[in-house]
Amino acid sequence: MDAENNLETPEQEIELLEDDFVEVVDLDGDDETEEVGLAVGMEDVGFTDDMNDQDGENVGMTEKDNADLCFQKHTASVFSVAIEPVNSSVGVSGGEDDKAYIWQITDGQTLLECHGHKDSVTCTAFSHDGKFVATGDMSGFIIVWDVVTKKEVWNFEATDLEWLEWHNEANVLLAGTADGNVWMWKIPGSYCKTFQGHGCRSTCGIFMKDGKRASVGYEDGTLKLWDLRQGMHTFHLSDGTAHQGSVTCIDGHRDNVLVATGSEDSTVKIVNTNSGKVLSTLAAGFQSENDSDPPPSIEAVGFSPQQPMLATASLSGVLGVWDLSSYRLRQECKHPGGIVRLKWDSVTPLIYTGCLDGVVRLWDSRSGNCEREWYGHSGEILDLAVARDGSFLITGSGDSTARLFTVQTPGR
Repeated sequence: MDAENNLETPEQEIELLEDDFVEVVDLDGDDETEEVGLAVGMEDVGFTDDMNDQDGENVGMTEKDNADLCFQKHTASVFSVAIEPVNSSVGVSGGEDDKAYIWQITDGQTLLECHGHKDSVTCTAFSHDGKFVATGDMSGFIIVWDVVTKKEVWNFEATDLEWLEWHNEANVLLAGTADGNVWMWKIPGSYCKTFQGHGCRSTCGIFMKDGKRASVGYEDGTLKLWDLRQGMHTFHLSDGTAHQGSVTCIDGHRDNVLVATGSEDSTVKIVNTNSGKVLSTLAAGFQSENDSDPPPSIEAVGFSPQQPMLATASLSGVLGVWDLSSYRLRQECKHPGGIVRLKWDSVTPLIYTGCLDGVVRLWDSRSGNCEREWYGHSGEILDLAVARDGSFLITGSGDSTARLFTVQTPGR
């Protein structure tokens, strides 16, 4: 079937792809079938407030607490948080204690303690319809839970897990592992496709907006665009056009063409996925005045859902806002510590940032002003999720808690 006859909707695509999938895990089976799952699929066989006080000291980690709810079941750092996308009524958190919890947004009551993980739970994510939640640990053990029945419906054991991502319109899960492979599964079920790596870690990845392609970043600084139906990459950004350090983060534009990648080399690349060409390389790390310091890593990138702008965040503590028409820096928003997460508001030109000083901030991308600050954490923020309607956000922290902050967004 040629490209023009590919699926009109992701659901149809998955139905057509089922014949090309290979069964690698028998969910009702025993340990023996799990071992088969590990062995099969590795070949590319076409499975078709103030930020500083007067002395310049960090005042983020104070006793001030603006949180409306504090989830305290974890006993170690909370690495990952997510919010159910349909009604925003349930949250999930995963931590260094090898645990994940699904809990109620209204009161923090635990709905399910997700047993079975063998290492730190670093990835948590809800499916597009909120029916399923996936939890993945560093060892590569991934479990999918039914949110309503609170039961495990699927699991898979791969090599060390780097990231996982749900499809935006179908119950299909994508994940990258330390051996460089990318895995795709239809959930629930035992159908799998693998997209073979080239000898280094797959560090981040996303489904493109059309749901038929995936952009994947790698440890060697390269980027691949995968055709999910054909099981082949349409381009491999490498050689002189690749990053000089590991790709750390990635985002796709709503136009289904542009992709932005951030790297440990302190740059951001904007790539046209139709042509495979780098349109611009942004010096987004904002090197410190001390030239002996290593270049700060880019930790997050994000396209505005409304305006032609890109936001970048680095460990230098600078949030950059860039004009996509000229690739020029519009705003430089300085933080007292490194930034690890950024999220655009869905309807206003505002950006949330999660910082290593334990503070969440809200920035106006037009003026560069900090509009709000939320305190509460005594440790660094490690993850940040914003509710679909923008009414609240959840943070995960090194202080072993997840906190919920009510948001009153200016202009909403």
